[in-house]
Amino acid sequence: MLKKLGVDGILNIDKPAGSTSLEIVNLVRRLSRQRHVGHAGTLDPRATGVLPICLGQATRIIPFLIDAPKIYRAEVELGIATTTYDGEGEVTGRIDPSFVTREQVETVLSSFLGSILQTPPMYSAVKHQGRRLYDFARAGIEVERKRRRAHIFRLQLLRWQLPFFTIEIECGKGTYIRSLVHDMGQALGCGAYLRNLARLRSGMFDIGDSLTIHQLEDAFHHGYWQNLLYPMDGVLEHWIAAIVSQEHEQDIRWGRPLVLDEGGKDKTRCRAYSLDGRFLAVLRFIAERGLWQPEKVFSGGK
Repeated sequence: MLKKLGVDGILNIDKPAGSTSLEIVNLVRRLSRQRHVGHAGTLDPRATGVLPICLGQATRIIPFLIDAPKIYRAEVELGIATTTYDGEGEVTGRIDPSFVTREQVETVLSSFLGSILQTPPMYSAVKHQGRRLYDFARAGIEVERKRRRAHIFRLQLLRWQLPFFTIEIECGKGTYIRSLVHDMGQALGCGAYLRNLARLRSGMFDIGDSLTIHQLEDAFHHGYWQNLLYPMDGVLEHWIAAIVSQEHEQDIRWGRPLVLDEGGKDKTRCRAYSLDGRFLAVLRFIAERGLWQPEKVFSGGK
């Protein structure tokens, strides 16, 4: 019987196809006997790849992890459009794509670089009037969706064999890869849908270092799973670190803003540590006041 432990950290899981992100969370919760477990960015059930799972106090930094850039590999089929923009939905159109050339695909890819507007798929978890869009879709109701801005940093064509092609996408948070593929098909004039999707990277977490479900279960069975945890402050190393006095440590505990000398640095957020090296909090810089406001304060300063 595993003993219930208070553990803070992050597991880098390689989610298999067919499992939901929530199912992976529930698996880790059951194996770890931890109450607070959450994931940092949903993957569709058909998708595979990097799914950071946060335990304990690390669940409180999930919003920061979700903000991190992502890298995906997507396999696309031209000539078919579906209701879900992937292979799960009903076919809504078929057009012979034999007229499409590699050069046309590369031109369309370049047109989607930078800041773009996307319409979320009807089969998505976005809420409309308090209900998920997929609830409306399953009831046969299509609602108007507000377009959302997404940022595409890189689009690379890896393989081309008509009617299929594979691309690698580096993008910002909130990007709908299914919508991106659908819009590419529309731009090419033949339609397209997403056949397969793998997340290769999420922030600092890479697919090459991720754990399969078998490896995860083996680690729990043999009792070494805690050795596989990433420390929650380690994933925030792109922010500056500030070592604070005992007086400032008490201010942080009470949520009081601080004056810190961090001149010459990018002032957005920082990691605060005690004199003996404990991770205390994430502080957010308030420019108009020149103060650092405690944003996430961690009990115990682990």
